[in-house]
Amino acid sequence: MTNPTQGIAFDVPPRWEIQSAGWVTYVSKDGDPDDKPLIAIRNVAMLQKKWCSSDENRDGTLEDTPLAQVGTRGNNGYRSTHEIAGSDPETWVYGAYAQPDRTKVKTGTVEAFTTDSGLKGTLGTAWSVGVKKSKKCVTDGKAWVFAFKSATGDLVSWSFFGARNVSGEVPDATIRKVAATVRLYKAPSDS
Repeated sequence: MTNPTQGIAFDVPPRWEIQSAGWVTYVSKDGDPDDKPLIAIRNVAMLQKKWCSSDENRDGTLEDTPLAQVGTRGNNGYRSTHEIAGSDPETWVYGAYAQPDRTKVKTGTVEAFTTDSGLKGTLGTAWSVGVKKSKKCVTDGKAWVFAFKSATGDLVSWSFFGARNVSGEVPDATIRKVAATVRLYKAPSDS
C-alpha cells in the first residue's frame, strides 16, 4: 500500500481489504454533533470490514465495525516521534473503544524501532481493559503507532487499531511484522 502524498508505503497480509485512495478512517467524541475527528488515518486497509454490524442509532442503516484497521497520517504540530508514539495509540483506543472512560486505557512502553528497510522511528502501544459491553459491537481494543520522519523531514506515522480479547484478534507479532514493512516511498516521476 502506498500513500504518495506523504511518501509512505507498507504491506498488509493477504486477507486485508485495501480501501480506495481517498478513504479516511477516524474516531470522534461520542455525541459530538459536528463529528470532529479526534484522530484520523488515510491509506486504509481493513481486516474483516463487516466483523460486527449494528444499528445503534436506529435509523435503519447498519454501521459496520471492522475487526482491525491500519493506515498512515501526517503529524503536524507534534514535536517528536516519541510524542506521537506516546499519545496517538492512547487516542485511538480511547476514541474507538473506551469512551467515555479514559481510565480504561493503558499504555505500553515507547520504544525505538527500525523497519526492515532501515527506517528508524518510535513505536508505541495502548490497549483498553474492562470496557463495558453496552452495545453489540463494543469490545476492548488495542492500538500500535510507528512514528518517523518522511523523506521531506515531516513527522508522519503508521497506525494500527483493532478489537482485543476477541476471536480472531490480530496477534501482536503480526502487527509488529506489518509495522516492520513501513518504508519511504517515492512516486515514479513522469518523464
